[in-house]
Amino acid sequence: MASFCSAAIAGWRCSASALALVLLLAACTSGLGFDTGAGSGGAGVAPPTELITAQLVDAERQAFLLAARQDLGPLFVGTPPPYTIGRGDVLSIVVWDHPELAAGGMTAAAAAADSGTAQPGAAPGFVVDHQGRIQFPLVGLLATEGLTEEQARALLTRKLARYIAHPNVTLRVQSYRSKRVYVDGEVRTPGLQAIDDIPMTLVEALNRAGGMQPNADQSRIVLERGEARYTLNMRELVQKGVNPGAILLAHGDVVRVHSREESKVFVSGEVISPKALTMHNGRLTLNEALGESGGISPLSGDARQV
Repeated sequence: MASFCSAAIAGWRCSASALALVLLLAACTSGLGFDTGAGSGGAGVAPPTELITAQLVDAERQAFLLAARQDLGPLFVGTPPPYTIGRGDVLSIVVWDHPELAAGGMTAAAAAADSGTAQPGAAPGFVVDHQGRIQFPLVGLLATEGLTEEQARALLTRKLARYIAHPNVTLRVQSYRSKRVYVDGEVRTPGLQAIDDIPMTLVEALNRAGGMQPNADQSRIVLERGEARYTLNMRELVQKGVNPGAILLAHGDVVRVHSREESKVFVSGEVISPKALTMHNGRLTLNEALGESGGISPLSGDARQV
């Protein structure tokens, strides 16, 4: 009888220990592991992971080569064309020995001053209207849109020759308002920039925006032109002998400089100091990531299972 009781008590103790172990494992699974998110709205869902295999390395290399082979031909122009007059530009026109002809531009000068585009003390100007024309005394409506300053001056001279003998005309763009580009992202002064008689290149636009911020990613400068989208790597272009200053911007272009904070690598697990690392202008090797994290822990890390 005594031996039977001892066996029963021992069996009860084993069952209790097994039950405690099951409860402990259940607590660890529900509290310390990654939640499946089935009943908690997705909170605590395990992040997606992918093994580093030879196939993954090849796929990443092919994606890199594909991005490097994008056609940037439309962005490069051998000789920048001269500036052409557009709608909204303000023209300064002087007919020598006939100052009365400049009176027609007083209203235009006031409009330019109201918009903040006229320079202090500037001569009266003539605003190119929404149909690409100006209203000039004696001549009437004169279509100037799409013409260079020289072409517009020659056209106005021919028109005035009907009323004035040998007119001497000076015509230039006083305020550039028709063509603009937009620079956004990691630059010091983002915003609209007017295209003037100096060709607007990518480097010129970035310099006018105050230059790039220290955390700008020079490998991810995106240029959007209509439906086309180009990703530019400034350092790679320079290494290939391509001058980024030869990339000519056009009216309506949008330039976005991405931040290095948008391209992070997370090193976790058995390393000395787990942390989030930023890419070095689009580049970070596995050795660099482990090195900046202090390396694999010599006590608990397994270099064969990274």
